[in-house]
Amino acid sequence: MTATSTANQFTPKIRTALPGPNARRVLAGDQALISPSYTRSYPLVAKRGHGMVVEDVDGNEFLDFSAGIAVCSTGHCHPDVVAAIERQSRELLHMSGTDFYYPQLVEVAETLSRTAPMPGPHRVYYGNSGAEAMEAALKLARYHTQRQFFIAFYNCFHGRTFGALSLTSSKTAQRERFAPLVPGVFHIPYPDEFHPLHGAADVTAACLEDLDRLFHTTTPANEVAAIVLEPVQGEGGYIVPPAEFVREIRRICDRHGILLIADEVQSGCGRTGKMWAIEHHGVAPDILTSAKGVASGMPLGVTLARAGIMDWKPGAHASTFGGNPVCLAAAQATLQLLESSLIRNAAEVGAYLKGKMQSWPERFPMVGQVRGLGLMLAFELVSDRRLRTRDAAMRDRLVQAAFEKGLLVLGCGPNSIRLMPPLVCSRGDADVAVDILESCLAAAAGKP
Repeated sequence: MTATSTANQFTPKIRTALPGPNARRVLAGDQALISPSYTRSYPLVAKRGHGMVVEDVDGNEFLDFSAGIAVCSTGHCHPDVVAAIERQSRELLHMSGTDFYYPQLVEVAETLSRTAPMPGPHRVYYGNSGAEAMEAALKLARYHTQRQFFIAFYNCFHGRTFGALSLTSSKTAQRERFAPLVPGVFHIPYPDEFHPLHGAADVTAACLEDLDRLFHTTTPANEVAAIVLEPVQGEGGYIVPPAEFVREIRRICDRHGILLIADEVQSGCGRTGKMWAIEHHGVAPDILTSAKGVASGMPLGVTLARAGIMDWKPGAHASTFGGNPVCLAAAQATLQLLESSLIRNAAEVGAYLKGKMQSWPERFPMVGQVRGLGLMLAFELVSDRRLRTRDAAMRDRLVQAAFEKGLLVLGCGPNSIRLMPPLVCSRGDADVAVDILESCLAAAAGKP
């Protein structure tokens, strides 16, 4: 164990072979009954969670650096969130904000408006997921601008419903056999400085050249409703774009009357050490989408826009369950925790964790790059560091090896591993995760 602070540190406890006997029974039922469209990286069968810890059905305890795919922002079953859910569930489970009023709709919107990265006033639409938040954003952009086209980025992920999937370009498996998708969506490269477009020295200029080509060939700028941007590309690899690229996209949108939609479903709610990742770039979007960490595990999607843009008439869009009172109670508790300490903790522990990982490219031949912001970090696996040759097989082996040692991580992009722990992660937890990952990397490199 490293000699740094180990406050609130948890060490994994693996008591059975993985998967254990109880897990194997669940896996057999899953194989028979559950949709085969789900993707599972390893056979974790969760029973309970608290803070940074997930316990499986056989009593094995894991350190969670996946947070339910960046959802459990306040940790598993944070007592403040659980208390808020319990209080609300005794008072009102459902009423539907589509047809009725209740205070939580306004209270959470006030908090979101206060934290918004664009000037107010604002309006809020509630759905149930990130995909629903994006569907609302797309419909709103078309409604407000009366334009038809959208521009997104290669390797992006915005959801799997038809509108969101039309933007998504992360993996062909997500789109295969679902065409035709929503027409009028075009893609350009996202700036990746480790894999620069055409080997360009200036990835910002290279990507913007592709956008300019789009405007002058197939997609008139004055017919584009919105550009949809992940301020940090999530499933595509946890790629942090140059700030100047994001600023130039904002200037292009302003020049042509195009709306800028920031997809903060994975990068938002404090994960990068700021409430919204786009704040790192000094850019204000017109519409912002949020979900995942906004309600600590309860299903809630948020579409936040400048009030002048959210100008659609009654009946234009709605959701029976969106903004459910119990989910909003969880969101309000979550937002309070984020603002009081967890955003700051994400910045501090994230910097500490990234600092411990920075030497990996020099120490381990298969690590090409360490990157990210706050507690949204990734490291990329390569078979040839000089050529930066992607090594997806090595990534998959390391994810499995970490699981067997009691650390839950997930892949992202073609060949990277992402670290997205709950924002309650301590330096001690970071030390444990680093020790496990370094042991896996050393074993893969054949080092003692």
